[in-house]
Amino acid sequence: MLVTFSSKDHGNVTMFGDIAQSLITMMGFSTKVPGVIRAEDVASALVNLEKNIELVKQQQISHQDVQQAIDDEDDEKEPEIGIAVRAVPLIDLLKSATVVKSYVMWE
Repeated sequence: MLVTFSSKDHGNVTMFGDIAQSLITMMGFSTKVPGVIRAEDVASALVNLEKNIELVKQQQISHQDVQQAIDDEDDEKEPEIGIAVRAVPLIDLLKSATVVKSYVMWE
């Protein structure tokens, strides 16, 4: 499943459903599709998302220390793209929506 986020003054952001649902949860909203964040709630959704992304980054750093010791033996492993990187387009959309005082919806 794909989920597309949209706002008035920003291009659409499409991502895989499991990642999108994780990010929606981090913003503090229900993962029901379709969904919407009212214009007056976008700023708090952005703060929640950035705060939760920072927590995930901290957890990944401590996990990476353990994984590094294991992975030293397996140099051919592909690097994993974390949720913090995947969240960047959505964070940009939320910032844009905050500036223009627009809603954000997903479907």
